Amino acid sequence: MTERFFRLIVGALLLAFLYFDLHAAISVLIGILVLEAVTNHRIPALVTHLRQSGRAEFGDSSELIPAAHYARIPFDAERAWRLSVAVMLVATLFIFHEQLWFFPWFMGFAIFGAGLSGVCPVLISLKIVGFR
Repeated sequence: MTERFFRLIVGALLLAFLYFDLHAAISVLIGILVLEAVTNHRIPALVTHLRQSGRAEFGDSSELIPAAHYARIPFDAERAWRLSVAVMLVATLFIFHEQLWFFPWFMGFAIFGAGLSGVCPVLISLKIVGFR
Protein backbone atom coordinates (compact mmCIF):
# COMPACT_ATOMS: atom_id res chain seq x y z
CA MET A 1 0.00 0.00 0.00
CA THR A 2 1.35 3.39 -0.93
CA GLU A 3 0.86 6.74 0.75
CA ARG A 4 -1.09 7.83 -2.32
CA PHE A 5 -3.57 4.96 -1.92
CA PHE A 6 -3.81 5.73 1.80
CA ARG A 7 -4.78 9.33 1.00
CA LEU A 8 -7.41 8.02 -1.42
CA ILE A 9 -8.89 5.81 1.30
CA VAL A 10 -8.80 8.58 3.92
CA GLY A 11 -10.52 11.01 1.55
CA ALA A 12 -13.19 8.50 0.55
CA LEU A 13 -13.86 7.52 4.16
CA LEU A 14 -14.05 11.14 5.25
CA LEU A 15 -16.55 11.96 2.50
CA ALA A 16 -18.65 8.88 3.30
CA PHE A 17 -18.64 9.64 7.03
CA LEU A 18 -19.62 13.26 6.38
CA TYR A 19 -22.41 12.25 4.01
CA PHE A 20 -23.94 9.82 6.50
CA ASP A 21 -23.23 12.18 9.44
CA LEU A 22 -21.16 9.62 11.37
CA HIS A 23 -19.27 11.79 13.84
CA ALA A 24 -18.09 8.78 15.88
CA ALA A 25 -16.46 7.28 12.77
CA ILE A 26 -14.81 10.62 11.97
CA SER A 27 -13.48 10.68 15.53
CA VAL A 28 -11.96 7.23 15.00
CA LEU A 29 -10.38 8.42 11.74
CA ILE A 30 -8.95 11.46 13.55
CA GLY A 31 -7.63 9.18 16.29
CA ILE A 32 -5.91 6.94 13.74
CA LEU A 33 -4.29 9.94 12.05
CA VAL A 34 -3.06 11.33 15.39
CA LEU A 35 -1.77 7.91 16.45
CA GLU A 36 0.14 7.57 13.18
CA ALA A 37 1.54 11.09 13.51
CA VAL A 38 2.70 10.59 17.08
CA THR A 39 4.16 7.09 16.78
CA ASN A 40 5.29 7.22 13.12
CA HIS A 41 3.89 3.71 12.61
CA ARG A 42 2.05 4.23 9.35
CA ILE A 43 -0.64 1.92 8.06
CA PRO A 44 0.73 1.88 4.47
CA ALA A 45 4.19 0.84 5.67
CA LEU A 46 2.77 -1.81 7.98
CA VAL A 47 0.53 -3.25 5.26
CA THR A 48 3.46 -3.32 2.82
CA HIS A 49 5.61 -4.99 5.45
CA LEU A 50 2.97 -7.65 6.12
CA ARG A 51 2.29 -8.30 2.42
CA GLN A 52 5.96 -8.71 1.51
CA SER A 53 6.94 -10.78 4.56
CA GLY A 54 9.60 -8.44 5.88
CA ARG A 55 11.23 -7.54 2.58
CA ALA A 56 9.69 -4.07 2.43
CA GLU A 57 11.81 -0.99 2.74
CA PHE A 58 10.26 1.81 4.73
CA GLY A 59 11.59 4.66 2.64
CA ASP A 60 10.41 8.22 2.90
CA SER A 61 8.40 10.01 0.25
CA SER A 62 11.12 12.46 -0.74
CA GLU A 63 10.60 12.02 -4.48
CA LEU A 64 8.47 15.17 -4.69
CA ILE A 65 11.33 17.57 -3.98
CA PRO A 66 14.88 16.62 -4.97
CA ALA A 67 16.49 18.53 -2.12
CA ALA A 68 14.29 16.97 0.56
CA HIS A 69 17.31 15.55 2.38
CA TYR A 70 18.29 19.13 3.24
CA ALA A 71 15.32 19.48 5.57
CA ARG A 72 15.46 22.38 7.99
CA ILE A 73 12.86 20.84 10.30
CA PRO A 74 13.75 17.33 11.50
CA PHE A 75 10.13 16.09 11.32
CA ASP A 76 8.69 13.99 8.52
CA ALA A 77 6.27 15.78 6.18
CA GLU A 78 3.87 12.81 6.13
CA ARG A 79 3.63 12.96 9.92
CA ALA A 80 3.03 16.71 9.79
CA TRP A 81 0.36 16.17 7.12
CA ARG A 82 -1.47 13.64 9.28
CA LEU A 83 -1.27 15.92 12.31
CA SER A 84 -2.48 18.98 10.38
CA VAL A 85 -5.42 17.05 8.89
CA ALA A 86 -6.42 15.81 12.33
CA VAL A 87 -6.16 19.26 13.91
CA MET A 88 -8.15 20.91 11.13
CA LEU A 89 -10.87 18.25 11.33
CA VAL A 90 -11.16 18.64 15.09
CA ALA A 91 -11.31 22.42 14.79
CA THR A 92 -13.89 22.47 12.01
CA LEU A 93 -16.10 19.58 13.12
CA PHE A 94 -16.17 19.92 16.86
CA ILE A 95 -15.27 23.53 17.68
CA PHE A 96 -16.50 25.74 14.82
CA HIS A 97 -19.07 23.42 13.26
CA GLU A 98 -21.71 26.06 12.51
CA GLN A 99 -19.31 28.56 10.98
CA LEU A 100 -17.04 26.21 9.01
CA TRP A 101 -19.42 23.41 7.97
CA PHE A 102 -18.02 23.37 4.41
CA PHE A 103 -14.35 22.95 5.34
CA PRO A 104 -14.40 19.20 6.19
CA TRP A 105 -16.12 18.60 2.85
CA PHE A 106 -13.43 20.62 1.10
CA MET A 107 -10.74 18.64 2.92
CA GLY A 108 -12.39 15.35 1.99
CA PHE A 109 -12.53 16.22 -1.70
CA ALA A 110 -8.98 17.60 -1.63
CA ILE A 111 -7.56 14.50 0.08
CA PHE A 112 -9.51 12.22 -2.27
CA GLY A 113 -8.20 14.19 -5.25
CA ALA A 114 -4.67 13.98 -3.90
CA GLY A 115 -5.07 10.24 -3.68
CA LEU A 116 -6.32 10.02 -7.26
CA SER A 117 -3.75 12.35 -8.81
CA GLY A 118 -0.76 11.71 -6.56
CA VAL A 119 -0.25 15.45 -6.07
CA CYS A 120 -0.97 16.77 -2.59
CA PRO A 121 -0.48 20.54 -2.37
CA VAL A 122 -0.37 20.50 1.43
CA LEU A 123 2.34 17.84 1.48
CA ILE A 124 4.36 19.69 -1.15
CA SER A 125 3.97 22.92 0.85
CA LEU A 126 5.16 21.21 4.01
CA LYS A 127 8.25 19.95 2.19
CA ILE A 128 8.95 23.41 0.78
CA VAL A 129 8.65 24.92 4.26
CA GLY A 130 11.38 22.55 5.41
CA PHE A 131 9.89 19.35 6.73
CA ARG A 132 11.78 16.18 5.91
